[in-house]
Amino acid sequence: MAWRRWASRVFDFSLSIVDPMLTVKSLHIIFVVSWFAGLFYLPRLFVNHAMETDPNTLARLSLMEGKLYRFMTPLGILAVVFGFWLWFGYGFAGGWLHAKTALVTFLILYHLYCGRLMRELTAGRSHRSHVWFRVFNEIPVLVLAVVVFLVVLKPF
Repeated sequence: MAWRRWASRVFDFSLSIVDPMLTVKSLHIIFVVSWFAGLFYLPRLFVNHAMETDPNTLARLSLMEGKLYRFMTPLGILAVVFGFWLWFGYGFAGGWLHAKTALVTFLILYHLYCGRLMRELTAGRSHRSHVWFRVFNEIPVLVLAVVVFLVVLKPF
């Protein structure tokens, strides 16, 4: 009988129930990381596209860009949806969260602008240099750094 009391304390699964908001937070982080992978790579494809002259390679790059954009768009939507869920679950308090929300809005616009640039490149209407795309490629890195510091440090 003593072993049953010991086993019931050791294997007390009622203590292991996970807070549902931690699951939402985990999913938010997973989708943010996945979305950022696309935000980092798509402009890099633009750099290659701007440097290329071979029609077959341009067609391949256009195909890759289109597939990546269609893949990363739902990831971005899910990142935002789970972010809103956290917002409504925990509340919207603190200046840091206002700043983060502004940066997320900027990233959504950046994502949509990437779609526009992709369509211009595919149609052969883009006149931007590979150097311009290299600079453009660094924007999400800078935004990510600021957002991480805001979320972790909550400075205001």
